[in-house]
Amino acid sequence: MVSFEHILFAVDESGIALVTINRPEKRNALTRAVVAELGAAFDRVAEDGAIRAAIVTGAGCSAFVAGADIGELTALAAVEMRQYARDGQRVLRRLETAGKPSVAAVNGFALGGGLELAMAATVRLAAETARLGQPEVKLGLIPGFGGSQRLPRLVGRGRALAMLLSGEPIDAGEAWRIGLVNAVVPQAELLAAARAWLGKVLRNGPLAVRLAMEAVDSGLDGGLEEGLQLEAALFGVCGASQDGREGTRAFLEKRAPRFTGK
Repeated sequence: MVSFEHILFAVDESGIALVTINRPEKRNALTRAVVAELGAAFDRVAEDGAIRAAIVTGAGCSAFVAGADIGELTALAAVEMRQYARDGQRVLRRLETAGKPSVAAVNGFALGGGLELAMAATVRLAAETARLGQPEVKLGLIPGFGGSQRLPRLVGRGRALAMLLSGEPIDAGEAWRIGLVNAVVPQAELLAAARAWLGKVLRNGPLAVRLAMEAVDSGLDGGLEEGLQLEAALFGVCGASQDGREGTRAFLEKRAPRFTGK
């Protein structure tokens, strides 16, 4: 079992892993050590059959992740900066492609790498006090963990560029209005709301959930025709699966389905 110094990792009885960046005195800022631990945590989420979903959040009430640790960042040479970016991209992509639904519970500031982390989750729920942004240009930098790629995919080119070029954060209400977060809830209800959403998802067919995420993820990377072909192929896989047969049979028999993930 991997032990962590900078994050907390716990799995509840329903199979939901709670991953908490635990540096509240630094507003949960990302360092290379934190990124490495997140990578190990997301590997476990992806590979452990007992884990069905994940929630990612930050310790305390003021910050989800307030960005990178600037002190560490300024000490890196250009080659090291590039490697740090590639490491971060790989870790976030691991969460994104784990095949299991995840929620970013944005409990406060989600800036720079924090917003990039949140965008790698399946959905984002924000506390009413949350503020989200990509302020890298204010430091003479650009996002390095995928912000320039995921943000326009979520909110569109124009809105993404407005955030990326101004570096100004937006509040939770505006983030919801433009589609950056899926819901805004009171701070005290944030984790409960995340668990409630995942509870609904986990009642569905596990194979169908995984393949639906794969269809969206792969389809966004290619053209419409390629995406349609993939959807048809995965639709066929679901239809031939035990879960697909169980789900349709249960519907006709007017009973709850008993999915097995096969």
